[in-house]
Amino acid sequence: MINILIVEDDLPISNLIRLNLNMANYKSKAAYNGEEALNLIEKETFDLILLDIMLPKIDGFKLLEMIKPKGIPIIFLTAKSSTTDKVYGLRAGADDYITKRATRCNIKSIA
Repeated sequence: MINILIVEDDLPISNLIRLNLNMANYKSKAAYNGEEALNLIEKETFDLILLDIMLPKIDGFKLLEMIKPKGIPIIFLTAKSSTTDKVYGLRAGADDYITKRATRCNIKSIA
C-alpha cells in the first residue's frame, strides 16, 4: 500500500487531506511541523510527501533540502502562490507545486 506523509500545520486541512487519501485507499500519516516530519522520515518509509512551506520549527523549503537526497517524491501544497515561490520550490527539487486557494461561499437560506 502506498504510504503518504502529510506535513501540514493547519489541523483541519491536514485532517481533510488525510480523510481523502484514506478514502482513496492510501495509507497516510501526518506531521504538524518540520521537526516532527524529519523524525518520521528517518524512522519510516514514505512513497510521497505532501509538504506545506510555512511550518513551525523547520520550514518546508529547508525541510526539502534536508530530505531530497532520500529520493522521496515531494509535492508542495501551500498557500504561497507567488511565481517566485513556485520557481524556487521547483528548482529546489520539489516534484510539483500546488497552491491552496481560499474561497468564500455565500450560503443563502431557502425560505
